[in-house]
Amino acid sequence: MRLSRVLFLTFLLILALPSVVAGQEADKPFVLSPQWMAQAQFAGYYAAQEKGFYDEEGVKVEIVHPFATQDLRERLSNSEADAATLPLTEAMAMVASGFPLVNILQTSMNTALAIVSRNGQDPTSLGKAKVSTWRSGFDQVVRCMASDWGTQFQWIEAANPVSLFIASAVDATVTMTYNELFLIKQAGFNTVGVYKLKDHDLNIQEEGVYMPRSKYLNDKDRADRFSRASRRGWEWVAEHQDEALDIVMKYVKEYRIPTNRIIQKLMLQEVLSLQLDPGSRQRAFVLRPDMVDKANKILVGGGMLSREVKVEELLP
Repeated sequence: MRLSRVLFLTFLLILALPSVVAGQEADKPFVLSPQWMAQAQFAGYYAAQEKGFYDEEGVKVEIVHPFATQDLRERLSNSEADAATLPLTEAMAMVASGFPLVNILQTSMNTALAIVSRNGQDPTSLGKAKVSTWRSGFDQVVRCMASDWGTQFQWIEAANPVSLFIASAVDATVTMTYNELFLIKQAGFNTVGVYKLKDHDLNIQEEGVYMPRSKYLNDKDRADRFSRASRRGWEWVAEHQDEALDIVMKYVKEYRIPTNRIIQKLMLQEVLSLQLDPGSRQRAFVLRPDMVDKANKILVGGGMLSREVKVEELLP
């Protein structure tokens, strides 16, 4: 009789275990790692946190910015982060290398990549120029296209490539139109020699939020709630830019980022502009298969991808 009771209690414990684990998982914060330091590029997530949108969805969120040289793939694989913001091309490279990812929110609908030359020349005609770029990557499309332009760039990788440009250590630099391009203008440089990829049939979506596929499948409900609240955050930012800047500056000060409100305002305006679909001019928040196809063509052709990555591999 006693043995039967023990077995019965054990059976009840086993039945209750999944709900206990689920409860523990719900109590853990959902950790988002943006791909860079605190700035207006991530205003939608800050707004979702500060305006209570995550709370309303019942998901506790922590926004943890990495160091400038920290590998987001390592943070995701070590479960230091549940999700990270990544450019589409970087996510495709990770998937092609055997790291399955799921896009749970696509914010960018256009590329911000550009090349700026020091002398006002067309950057694609600079031949053997020294070109600074990020040590962390994110410039795959530029590198692939450089050979098609007939150039033989000497790539100089740095955590802060624009500083090399301003210091006259390189002939040109890879920039984002929402960030380094403004810093170059602020430093007094003439930016006539700017080659924006989106203006030359090289427009490929960039930033989205990605999760390891296994983690997403184990935590789909919470991931979907995070995604809904984050989208709401970006929609709120688009309608309340001045208040959003107040929130951005709070995070900038917390992380001690050397910047100012003018630069962050320019960044926010450009980021919001890049979120508009080039066809509909609306914020669609979805991956476009045609842009994934274009990325495959460029990256596989340029040797940056070992194989094509189908859009279905990136979707939930």
